[in-house]
Amino acid sequence: MDNRRLRFVDDAIAHQHQTHRWRSLTPVCPVDAVRVRKGDQILINFSANDYLGLAKHPALIEAARTYTELYGTGSTASRLVSGTYDIHAKLEATIATAVGQESALIFNSGFQANMSVLATLADWHSLVVGDRLIHNSLIQGILLSRATFKRYRHNDLNHLEAILKNAQQQSYNRILIVAETVFSMDGDRANVAALIQLAEQYGAILYLDDAHAVGVLGENGMGLAAHQPRVDVVVGTFGKSCGAFGAFVACSAKLRDYLVNFCPGLIYTTALPPGVLGTVLAALHLIPKMERDRAHLHQMADQVRSHLQSRGYDTAGSQSQIVPMIVGEDGATLELAQSLEKQGVWAIAIRPPTVPNGTARLRLALSSCHTVDHIHQLLHAMDQAT
Repeated sequence: MDNRRLRFVDDAIAHQHQTHRWRSLTPVCPVDAVRVRKGDQILINFSANDYLGLAKHPALIEAARTYTELYGTGSTASRLVSGTYDIHAKLEATIATAVGQESALIFNSGFQANMSVLATLADWHSLVVGDRLIHNSLIQGILLSRATFKRYRHNDLNHLEAILKNAQQQSYNRILIVAETVFSMDGDRANVAALIQLAEQYGAILYLDDAHAVGVLGENGMGLAAHQPRVDVVVGTFGKSCGAFGAFVACSAKLRDYLVNFCPGLIYTTALPPGVLGTVLAALHLIPKMERDRAHLHQMADQVRSHLQSRGYDTAGSQSQIVPMIVGEDGATLELAQSLEKQGVWAIAIRPPTVPNGTARLRLALSSCHTVDHIHQLLHAMDQAT
């Protein structure tokens, strides 16, 4: 058989292996909130986004069971057909209140939300100005919109303003500013107040992805974009601190109506199932009461950052539960991850193109369920490996 038509697949795979960037799926079984079983080994997990350990919480498990028994296993249709249940509306109202926006709309994943909402808000007459380090889902949505796309240097508000100022001389139909509140790979924060000020000054729509802040930062743990009415679009996910799956967009009632009518990512997909909705509602009931858990989480993150910095590692300005340990070279990063795994610590190597060239790293994602002993084991393993 002539396989020349698929030669590009062989070439791409060979390149990934040669550059230490080959990826594969690794099955594990969760033991508890912060431990997984991989083969015959139990590992402390420092790679998950379950920042409050809720994925194993009994209240969420019970809610998933109850809602499944009441409503069934699936929503059976898209939202505009017959897939909008009363619990979809209940969850959207709960989210809107929790983040201080007029309305909210549920999506099936954060990637789906960002990609489809941005493509609905902008078009080829628009300008989108995004932080250099925004998530790939945001980039894909911007590219899909066909808008002019300009990127400002990471967290460089002077550079952002220069782009916005120059745009005033152009004939764009609308301008969007797109950023994350907590950046997923560096763990540092955007200056939300300054972004709001620039959006107001230059008449831009402000779109903030709050995925890694919801649950762990802000008022009642509801994120850094919460209760900021001048933020036009707030995106959050349920697959991180909420311990479930799915995403939301919080915005004005008018913008919600616009998305219901024009956003393909909502219109043409089956709605989230009842068990997931019940799980998220249970998580949103718990999260405001978890101040002590958040304090413990941030204390652990401070300890890990201080330790890494004392050993000369770059932690990329981390100010959150995400603490990168930047190694630099891809192969060395893989070797470090493998050494930690042998010592019972699971910390996945993150390599380009997920992060810029030369900044391969271990992305340490902490959970409030990590104990002092877990942190000590992590730091000891690092010292032994390096």
